[in-house]
Amino acid sequence: MDAEEFSLPRSRSANDRLHALVPGGAHTYAKGDDQYPDGLAPVISHGRGAHVWDVDGNRYVEYGSGLRSVSLGHAHPRVLEAVRRELDRGSNFVRPSVVEVEAAEHFLATVPTAEMVKFAKNGSDVTTAAVRLARAVTGRRLVAVCGDQPFFSVDDWFIGTTPMSAGIPAATTELTVAFPYGDLAATEELLTRYRGEVACLVLEPAGHTEPPPGYLAGLRELADRHGCVLVFDEMITGFRWSEAGAQGLYGVVPDLSTFGKALGNGFAVSALAGRRDLMERGGLRGVGDRVFLLSTTHGAETHSLAAAMAVQTTYVEEGVTARLHALGERLAAGVREAAAATGVGDHVVVRGRASNLVYATLDERRQPSQPYRTLFLRQLLASGVLAPSFVVSSALDEADIDHTVDVVAGACAVYRKALDAGDPTPWLGGRPVKPVFRRLA
Repeated sequence: MDAEEFSLPRSRSANDRLHALVPGGAHTYAKGDDQYPDGLAPVISHGRGAHVWDVDGNRYVEYGSGLRSVSLGHAHPRVLEAVRRELDRGSNFVRPSVVEVEAAEHFLATVPTAEMVKFAKNGSDVTTAAVRLARAVTGRRLVAVCGDQPFFSVDDWFIGTTPMSAGIPAATTELTVAFPYGDLAATEELLTRYRGEVACLVLEPAGHTEPPPGYLAGLRELADRHGCVLVFDEMITGFRWSEAGAQGLYGVVPDLSTFGKALGNGFAVSALAGRRDLMERGGLRGVGDRVFLLSTTHGAETHSLAAAMAVQTTYVEEGVTARLHALGERLAAGVREAAAATGVGDHVVVRGRASNLVYATLDERRQPSQPYRTLFLRQLLASGVLAPSFVVSSALDEADIDHTVDVVAGACAVYRKALDAGDPTPWLGGRPVKPVFRRLA
């Protein structure tokens, strides 16, 4: 369908209802309709495999499913079978379920670099628990986060450092400092400047670029030498880099690590894992002042833990990580070829590990552009591709990838017209998309 004719009247109506009842119109800011072209934010009816349908009846090939959480595809039969086995047995009890010990054993067998694990429902909770634990065991107040990475937690210690810091006291924000990814010298300078004050280094071990040779091992050595806790946020790298996360792939063991997203294939489950001597500070067998680590009514919901076990088994037995990389490599090659063929290879740029691809939309000066992103998204949506990123799920097949590449080629042809005109406005259909983190609505 031509992008000028494409419309989503039922989705528009549903979005209006959402905004009247739900602040932001979504329960995650990254899913907000401000992230999509004006009037073209589909509201989803259902999904199966690598496809979703909106309430207007349109079908899309979907990327970045569930903000990278649904890595096996929607309604995956193996995961659903495990969930259904628990549903009739009860989901929550006054004492731990046997499923909790089974899930812990399964997780620690899959991520053998960790010695203990505690489950929760979302990534923010477990990452904040890691920060609290690090402060408790070191007696230090400062948290050092990788300033080149976009998100770690909804809690004050991190959100206070973003443009959406309203409601967070400056005194809290001042306790978080930043270090650059890949620069050991700058990190050492930070640790020296705040000698004896930094409780932990928090970072995603890898992102849109591979860690420089020796970087993660160098961070490990810096953390040891300066007496701070090394925390790997493996929300994204967990499973997509290897079944044991980036720590399993690169062979550098953090003191604590946090997992989520792919762990439940869309079901709500996250994990804090790490060294026994640290984790026991939040238990009943530790020494010293007790740490209120994680205490969640729904953190050990049985069917979510069953989903996590099924996901881990599927990844290991079916070689899912390798499949994600193969699909991503095919997609990246196709998109780059299509962009080059239409003369926009320097403007539509695919980045990242094959299992975790994103794209940049650059303007005439090769600077990141929200208007050009809007144009690109609009063309994709009209042709049945829902792609805020190019993050693949294993449910995609080669036909899906080839269709996506064909759609991208068409979008790139329009992109070329806008570049030649020096103005994408005629192809936007309304206001441009907006960055998630901004001070004003």
